[in-house]
Amino acid sequence: MDLLAALSFVALGFWVTARLWLDPRNGIRDNRSDQAQFEWMMAHGARVITQFAYPFHSDRMNVPDGVNLMANTSVLSVSLPLTPVTLLFGPRASFLLFLTLGMIATGIAWYFLFSRVLIGSRGPAWLGAAFCAFAPAMISHANSHPNIVSQFVVPLIIWRTLRLAEPGRWLRNGVLLALVIVWQAFLNLEILLMTAIGLGVVVALFALRRRDLRHRARPFLAGLGVAAGFAAVALAYPLYVQFFGPGSYQGLSRLIRGYSSDLASFVAYSRESLAGSPRTAEGLAKNPTEENSFFGWALVVLVIALVWWLRRNVLALALTVLGLLFAVLSLGREVIFDGRETGVPSLWALLEDLPILHSVVPTRWALALTPIIGLLLALGAERARQLAVRHSRARPRIRFWTVTVLAMALLPLLPTPLPATHRDPVPTFVTSGAWRPYVAGGRSVVTLPLPDTNYAEPLRWSAVTRLEMPLARGYFLGPDDRPHAQERGAALFTAPPRPTSSFFTVIRQTGAVPPITPQSRVNAVDDLRYWRAGVVILGRHRNADALRRGMTELTGIQPVFTRGVWLWDVRPLTD
Repeated sequence: MDLLAALSFVALGFWVTARLWLDPRNGIRDNRSDQAQFEWMMAHGARVITQFAYPFHSDRMNVPDGVNLMANTSVLSVSLPLTPVTLLFGPRASFLLFLTLGMIATGIAWYFLFSRVLIGSRGPAWLGAAFCAFAPAMISHANSHPNIVSQFVVPLIIWRTLRLAEPGRWLRNGVLLALVIVWQAFLNLEILLMTAIGLGVVVALFALRRRDLRHRARPFLAGLGVAAGFAAVALAYPLYVQFFGPGSYQGLSRLIRGYSSDLASFVAYSRESLAGSPRTAEGLAKNPTEENSFFGWALVVLVIALVWWLRRNVLALALTVLGLLFAVLSLGREVIFDGRETGVPSLWALLEDLPILHSVVPTRWALALTPIIGLLLALGAERARQLAVRHSRARPRIRFWTVTVLAMALLPLLPTPLPATHRDPVPTFVTSGAWRPYVAGGRSVVTLPLPDTNYAEPLRWSAVTRLEMPLARGYFLGPDDRPHAQERGAALFTAPPRPTSSFFTVIRQTGAVPPITPQSRVNAVDDLRYWRAGVVILGRHRNADALRRGMTELTGIQPVFTRGVWLWDVRPLTD
């Protein structure tokens, strides 16, 4: 059964990512920017191993300021081990392996926890684990968020936390828990925060409801103290860099902190589910990657029924309380129903400005409902199995109704392969290394358009060069340090705009060249000098003609077409 369970997770993982494996030209259609960013991060991990680069900050993007990688999704706990894959097959291959194996490993880890620790029976354990790894929210985040779908460390943290209560092993168990905490910290801190809150609530409720467990409090607390101490020592410097180092920021902007779960989305179907489509999810989520709360009406009804049926089970009670807490937090500062503001404030309005919490996107609290529901499904299936064992005459009927109810709730949620799209090939100018003479002396490459949250192709180009090609600007989270910024110090999804970057953003969005004044030309030279530009390049783009005309008129330099790009040698302007 264990082997079949593992093989089923392998099949599901490759089913979801099939279009990406079958055609190497394909990228994820609904989130191309994040895929480019993660490919860049995989190349950074390889650079740390091969060139002993500083892991927590990089000067390979956003020249001259660089990027605080601890304040971004640097995924060092995965990018470092996958360095051989990145070096041999490229950053796309390591990204795709990260995404696919992350889902598979998550299913296997939850299956281990359920079958060996929490449930005991293989069938119910498989059911719960499959939901935890391949539920709609997980498939939604599979659109270029491998750090979020890779939740295989979470079951290990839960397992090691439960082992803290073993008498006489508080030191060993505390150290082992600290190790998995540190592992998760370098994978995704947001998931670690949710896990810590969830475990805290469940453990507290168990302590209140089960007095017979209180004799285990001493080894548990001792082990917890060891884990906290070891993890604090290991993470002290990285977290200092994240919150106080160069490029750090003070929480997300209020706009991003307003991304919440629509109350109507809980009974809707995600676009990546068998019963879903873009129409069923329209207006209920900010984008296809953040469909965290789409469970469908049938599963919602089943969960309510399970909560009632398992009401005497302490674990089910704790999960119910925790699920309600996370669901309420995901509603954001104001309850939204079917895209309309209701005027009803939610709990998050009181918490969103607190340290640490001001860096959380509220809709992602709903992501924590997936393992809660997965465990409730496993508990319900196990109770049905026990009923069938005790009542042999009614066994066929019990099994029939169990399978029927589960099928009605879960079949509509089966995942479909991620939508894919062909990506333009990386220009030969980049792959051949023809850019190298232009970046001598610490210069950078300026791409048109300049990279940001909506256009991150240059990050993919840089990743192919193993980050040898440094970029001006980029796609990352950095502080808004403009003197007159409304939320000074809050995170921006790129560097603060400069006149020339804004100029080309307009062209990228509209295809029209804004009026060019003498001041525009002065600003362009100032910005190119700020970026330490050695060369400006333009690859394929739907507005390439307008972009080429804009740069030519700004600089007075006629471009040359070479090796798949238009090239402006701007060294005479920036010397």
